[in-house]
Amino acid sequence: MPAELRRVCVIGAGAIGSLLAAHLSRVSETWVLTRRPQHAEQLNQEGLQVSGKHEFVGRVQATADASELPDFDLGIIAVKANDLEPVGLRLAGLAPQATMMTIQNGLGAEAVIARHGDWPLISSVTFMSGTRRSDVHVEYELDTATWLGPWAGTKTDQASVDAVAGLINASGLNAEAMDDLVPAQWSKLIFNSAINSVSALTELPHVAAFVDEDEASSLGHAVRALIDEGKAVAAAAGIKLYEDPWDMNAFAVKRGETARSDYAHLPSMLEDVLARRPTEVEFIAGALHREADRLGVPVPVTAAAHQLIRGKEASWRSEVKT
Repeated sequence: MPAELRRVCVIGAGAIGSLLAAHLSRVSETWVLTRRPQHAEQLNQEGLQVSGKHEFVGRVQATADASELPDFDLGIIAVKANDLEPVGLRLAGLAPQATMMTIQNGLGAEAVIARHGDWPLISSVTFMSGTRRSDVHVEYELDTATWLGPWAGTKTDQASVDAVAGLINASGLNAEAMDDLVPAQWSKLIFNSAINSVSALTELPHVAAFVDEDEASSLGHAVRALIDEGKAVAAAAGIKLYEDPWDMNAFAVKRGETARSDYAHLPSMLEDVLARRPTEVEFIAGALHREADRLGVPVPVTAAAHQLIRGKEASWRSEVKT
């Protein structure tokens, strides 16, 4: 492994953070920064169990106090987009020689983190998925790749991106380094805007209904409309997509059903809706809606999804009076 990546810190221990931390612990000294001290204590005592695609227990070091972190070489920021600002504040002044990697849904994560330090930044998006069964157990479901590339805002060098991709691949996960992540980032943005929006509004997991277009009332038509609007925005922005988002939708459904007959992945925004907490809609459908407005591209279905999800959030906020 490259000497400069001997110590890694994963910030956030949800499903993706847990998958990364457990696997990276097999090839590097790996720390996890949690929100709760009890979570950190349990990770230190029991390790981090992975089941599903892989079966092992990763040995990590964890803390909920950022000041207790040693200097690290690579920081992977694996929190949800809504938590980026407080995480940036927690990390400010730490590990000045580190490279930081964002791995959020949607657009804009890098700019938030860049406000809190001069670290070189790597942008990434992931298509792997898992379910967090407990604080110390994550089920690895879809073993598809994480795509990563240099963020132009910090002029990150390609060698750093290649080294991080190599470390992730050595850990047993899949990663692909790119010199320009924007086409892949937009493919995932459009996919996420459609799948997360429909899931959040219907409260359905990502299942076969998302590709069904057999009847006029089939849900797949709504998914297709959202994807087509996103593709129109990308075309207006001059972005040639890395993968077709509809194909990504169909692939994820088929891959999940092949892996397990009862497979039903809960997109991140559905998890938020079920827990009645703010979703990432502003970073996903909201980001696409704003970009469409800037470019003068009509996106009525995306706009409606954005507005309806905001309304759904408002329905459970305590300050709303009925």
